[in-house]
Amino acid sequence: MLETDKVFAGSVPENYDRYMVPLIFEPYAADLAQRAASLSPGAVLETAAGTGVVTRALAPKLSPAARYVVTDLNLPMLDHAASRQGADSRIQWRQADALALPFEDAAFDLVCCQFGAMFFPDRPAGYREARRVLKPGGRFLFNVWDRIEENEFADDVTNALARIFPDDPPRFLARTPHGYHDKDLIRSDLEAAGFSHVTIETRAEQSRAPSPRIPAVAYCQGTLLRNEIEARDAAKLEAATDCAEAAIRDRHGSGAVAAKIQAHVIVAMA
Repeated sequence: MLETDKVFAGSVPENYDRYMVPLIFEPYAADLAQRAASLSPGAVLETAAGTGVVTRALAPKLSPAARYVVTDLNLPMLDHAASRQGADSRIQWRQADALALPFEDAAFDLVCCQFGAMFFPDRPAGYREARRVLKPGGRFLFNVWDRIEENEFADDVTNALARIFPDDPPRFLARTPHGYHDKDLIRSDLEAAGFSHVTIETRAEQSRAPSPRIPAVAYCQGTLLRNEIEARDAAKLEAATDCAEAAIRDRHGSGAVAAKIQAHVIVAMA
């Protein structure tokens, strides 16, 4: 992962929430929220919360007495998440690094994280921090994307951009969001951090959009792929988006489109 793979700023948070969240994140947020609520946690920590799609799904399912601390390293993303959430005295918003959490040991029943572990520069260190703040027997619940070939729109866009920039193709999607999919490695990293009873479930969903333009804009302008495109030639952002749109249209049709997405859902016990 490159250092630029962590910089969600400018218009990226708004475009991410507007386009990417309904396109690929909402079904997995609903799944994660259901799994989290089934554990009846009294104290929940969410790391790498992004624009708050899990927060919005999980908060209504928690008990009135629950404590819910929502964190992200990137303040613009966290501010956007807070702006989308209704008033709720149970929720505390806090900028925090998942690799150096500012919380006491054994403070939470549950730590959850949606599609954030791929961005951790040192995943075992992030897992050790999650375990440290969990009470004995507490759960660490998170998900990560499967390989890019199992996520069709992301693969379409990556292949399309390789035609626009043949000498230096933007590989953010393959490198980071879809770069941590080896289940044996995930299990090994968690066990090295002290977790036990690790379960990993692979879950396929459908990504849907009213037109090929939506996923093209979502990936090219609502993710950090935009930074890579503009670093190569800022004047080609629209051309790159058009090329991605054409690739999606050629594979999935010109009207409403649907494509496979796939992720791993992991539960580990402290």
